[in-house]
Amino acid sequence: METEIKLSFTELIKQEPLLLVDFSAEWCGPCKMMKPILEELKTNIGNEAKIIKVDVDKSPKVSEIFQIQGVPTLILFKKGEIVWRQSGIVSAQQLAKLIHQYSNN
Repeated sequence: METEIKLSFTELIKQEPLLLVDFSAEWCGPCKMMKPILEELKTNIGNEAKIIKVDVDKSPKVSEIFQIQGVPTLILFKKGEIVWRQSGIVSAQQLAKLIHQYSNN
């Protein structure tokens, strides 16, 4: 089952031109603070990038592959490659600027 998750996740990050992944957990306070930030970001960027959430407790194999040590951790993938990564809370403005930067490259 975990291999299927890994494969589908790997396929997803390769398929999407720009994908922001929010590695989080239900018990994490800062992760809950990221939810409205990511909703605002989605409104600001439209179709420029796709945003998905990965629960580290429900997807331990994916979390292990990307060496997630703390949550929230945000990773921006461009055509399957990691172009940016940061742990902690990041503002919608910072994320929008980052996505604009990589979508224009």
